[in-house]
Amino acid sequence: MKAAPAPRRNSSGLRRDLELLEILGSPESVAGNGLGVNKVAEITGRDKAQVSRTLATLAEAGLVSRDPESLLYTLGHSLYALAARTTEARMVSASAPYLKRVSAATHETTHLCVLRGGTVLTLKSEMSNHTYRALGWEGVSVDAWSTSAGRVLVSDWDETALKDWYDTHTAATKSGVRPDREDLSPLALQSGQSPATGDLASKIQSFDDLRAEIQLIRQQGYAVVDEEFELGVVGVSAPVYDFKQRVVAAFNVSAPKQRFGRHLDQAGQLAAKVARDFSVALGAAPGPSRA
Repeated sequence: MKAAPAPRRNSSGLRRDLELLEILGSPESVAGNGLGVNKVAEITGRDKAQVSRTLATLAEAGLVSRDPESLLYTLGHSLYALAARTTEARMVSASAPYLKRVSAATHETTHLCVLRGGTVLTLKSEMSNHTYRALGWEGVSVDAWSTSAGRVLVSDWDETALKDWYDTHTAATKSGVRPDREDLSPLALQSGQSPATGDLASKIQSFDDLRAEIQLIRQQGYAVVDEEFELGVVGVSAPVYDFKQRVVAAFNVSAPKQRFGRHLDQAGQLAAKVARDFSVALGAAPGPSRA
């Protein structure tokens, strides 16, 4: 009888490429803001010209980056983008039972939200059991600073980063321009409201206001908005943490004020508890707060 064929192995070239990526992700590389060709060749014991060609090819694909001044190589933007998409996809898939817990307890639609620059993007929604409801939020982006989810998503940032973000993304609002507000939101449709044409009663009128709101979120573990983003709409959001104890997403519950307004703090506490359970499932350390 013929012997069973040996299992196929990855090509030696691919293994060598992966070895270079692992080296560029090493503590030595991170501490030194990258490694040069000579150092990489020394670590791997490979020919310097071969290492140089391989790194140049990886750089063309965006898997590594080369600083034009120091000539040091680091892991590239494409690699980080792939990792981020993989992590986000896993998070969306794993969030379903947790979103259902919040929706079942509040009888309102619950959302998984992430930050995209100055906007909040809804990745997944668990619809409520109300007979009449509006279209879902999935794939819809809204201004971050004016929402409970947006404030939660920046609640673990240091003050410098928070100030830079606030100055950048509220510039249009300060000048009187409110992007992406021409269409009615799903919840505004549900609550029977007209588009907001005047100033809403936002708690955030300055960076000091935002800083105070962030401190409150850290203390109570959730954020509340009351007709700040849309007339007639209220909501709560709670942070979701990853294994590095960073806020990577938010659970959000939003609903018409006439139906949900009396239950905001109760819903916030519930969302915070379920979001903590989800965070532990993602690898975060257990505990009441990590802000």
